[in-house]
Amino acid sequence: MNQQFSLGVMPPLAAGPWADADLRGLLDFARAIEDLGFDSLWANDSLVRPRIEALTFLSAAAAVTDRIALGTAALQPVLRRPVQTAQVLASIDRLSCGRLTVAVGAGFPGLSEVEYSASEVPWPRRFARLDDTVALWRQLWNTKEPSSFHGAVLHLDDIPAGITPFSALGPPVWLAADTTSARARTGRIYDGWLPYPPTPQGYRSGLAEVRAAAEHAGRTADAITAALFVTVLVTDDDDDARAKLDHFTTQTYGFGIDAAEQIQTYAAGTPDVVVARLASFIDAGARHLVCRIGVLGPDGFIDQVRRLQTIKDALQ
Repeated sequence: MNQQFSLGVMPPLAAGPWADADLRGLLDFARAIEDLGFDSLWANDSLVRPRIEALTFLSAAAAVTDRIALGTAALQPVLRRPVQTAQVLASIDRLSCGRLTVAVGAGFPGLSEVEYSASEVPWPRRFARLDDTVALWRQLWNTKEPSSFHGAVLHLDDIPAGITPFSALGPPVWLAADTTSARARTGRIYDGWLPYPPTPQGYRSGLAEVRAAAEHAGRTADAITAALFVTVLVTDDDDDARAKLDHFTTQTYGFGIDAAEQIQTYAAGTPDVVVARLASFIDAGARHLVCRIGVLGPDGFIDQVRRLQTIKDALQ
């Protein structure tokens, strides 16, 4: 392939499968992902199913890696106080010497309402709250004096100045969402787009909307990183891959692969099948692949990462 792309890996952070294992093994995974030549390391975020907290993991990973980018895929800012989170993110960015990328989302209907309730935040106007939060972060990252913020939802006065990020621009912030409104907001506001559409055709058309919105807002089309969230599982047999993915999605979401693949991107099966699947999205414009490995815990993870390394080599 002639297109330039980056490929990152998300280790399994669900707490249950680590119950009898040493969690410091996650840091071994971080080092292995960097040593094997991948471009980025990612953490997901949820209160619905217990998992290692995303920013805690990335902070620890920053200390044991040197080159690899660190990112959230995706962070739900609503689960945290926004001013404190601005300082946490700036701190991780400083600790990692500017390696942080923050993909954010507003949650899912039917699943995330309980997370909002537990965080004492109302569900309505969640998208405006998300955009306000990102705008607040950017303001705080670029000021060294006390300030105020008045957005559509958030209204704060006399905010103390906090730590600033590694660079003046701060960490890039991507939007992990794929609706007509989300694509328009990505083009206007965000630094990257991280969807998981089930088809390359859907990705291509969505990316065109993002770029059109960017140009309409006076930005260049390449101001937005075209990313893709994809669950990957490399096996010796396609049927085996589907059975394993069915178990993975059922344990993760409460429903099987037949339903999950209607709304999410999956690349599973033999190496040739996985290469062809990922290549189809790269051809559609994806330039940073965020690969969630389709295993639930530490068992088999490193084997999958090594297999994914061969996939990456084949795509280049």
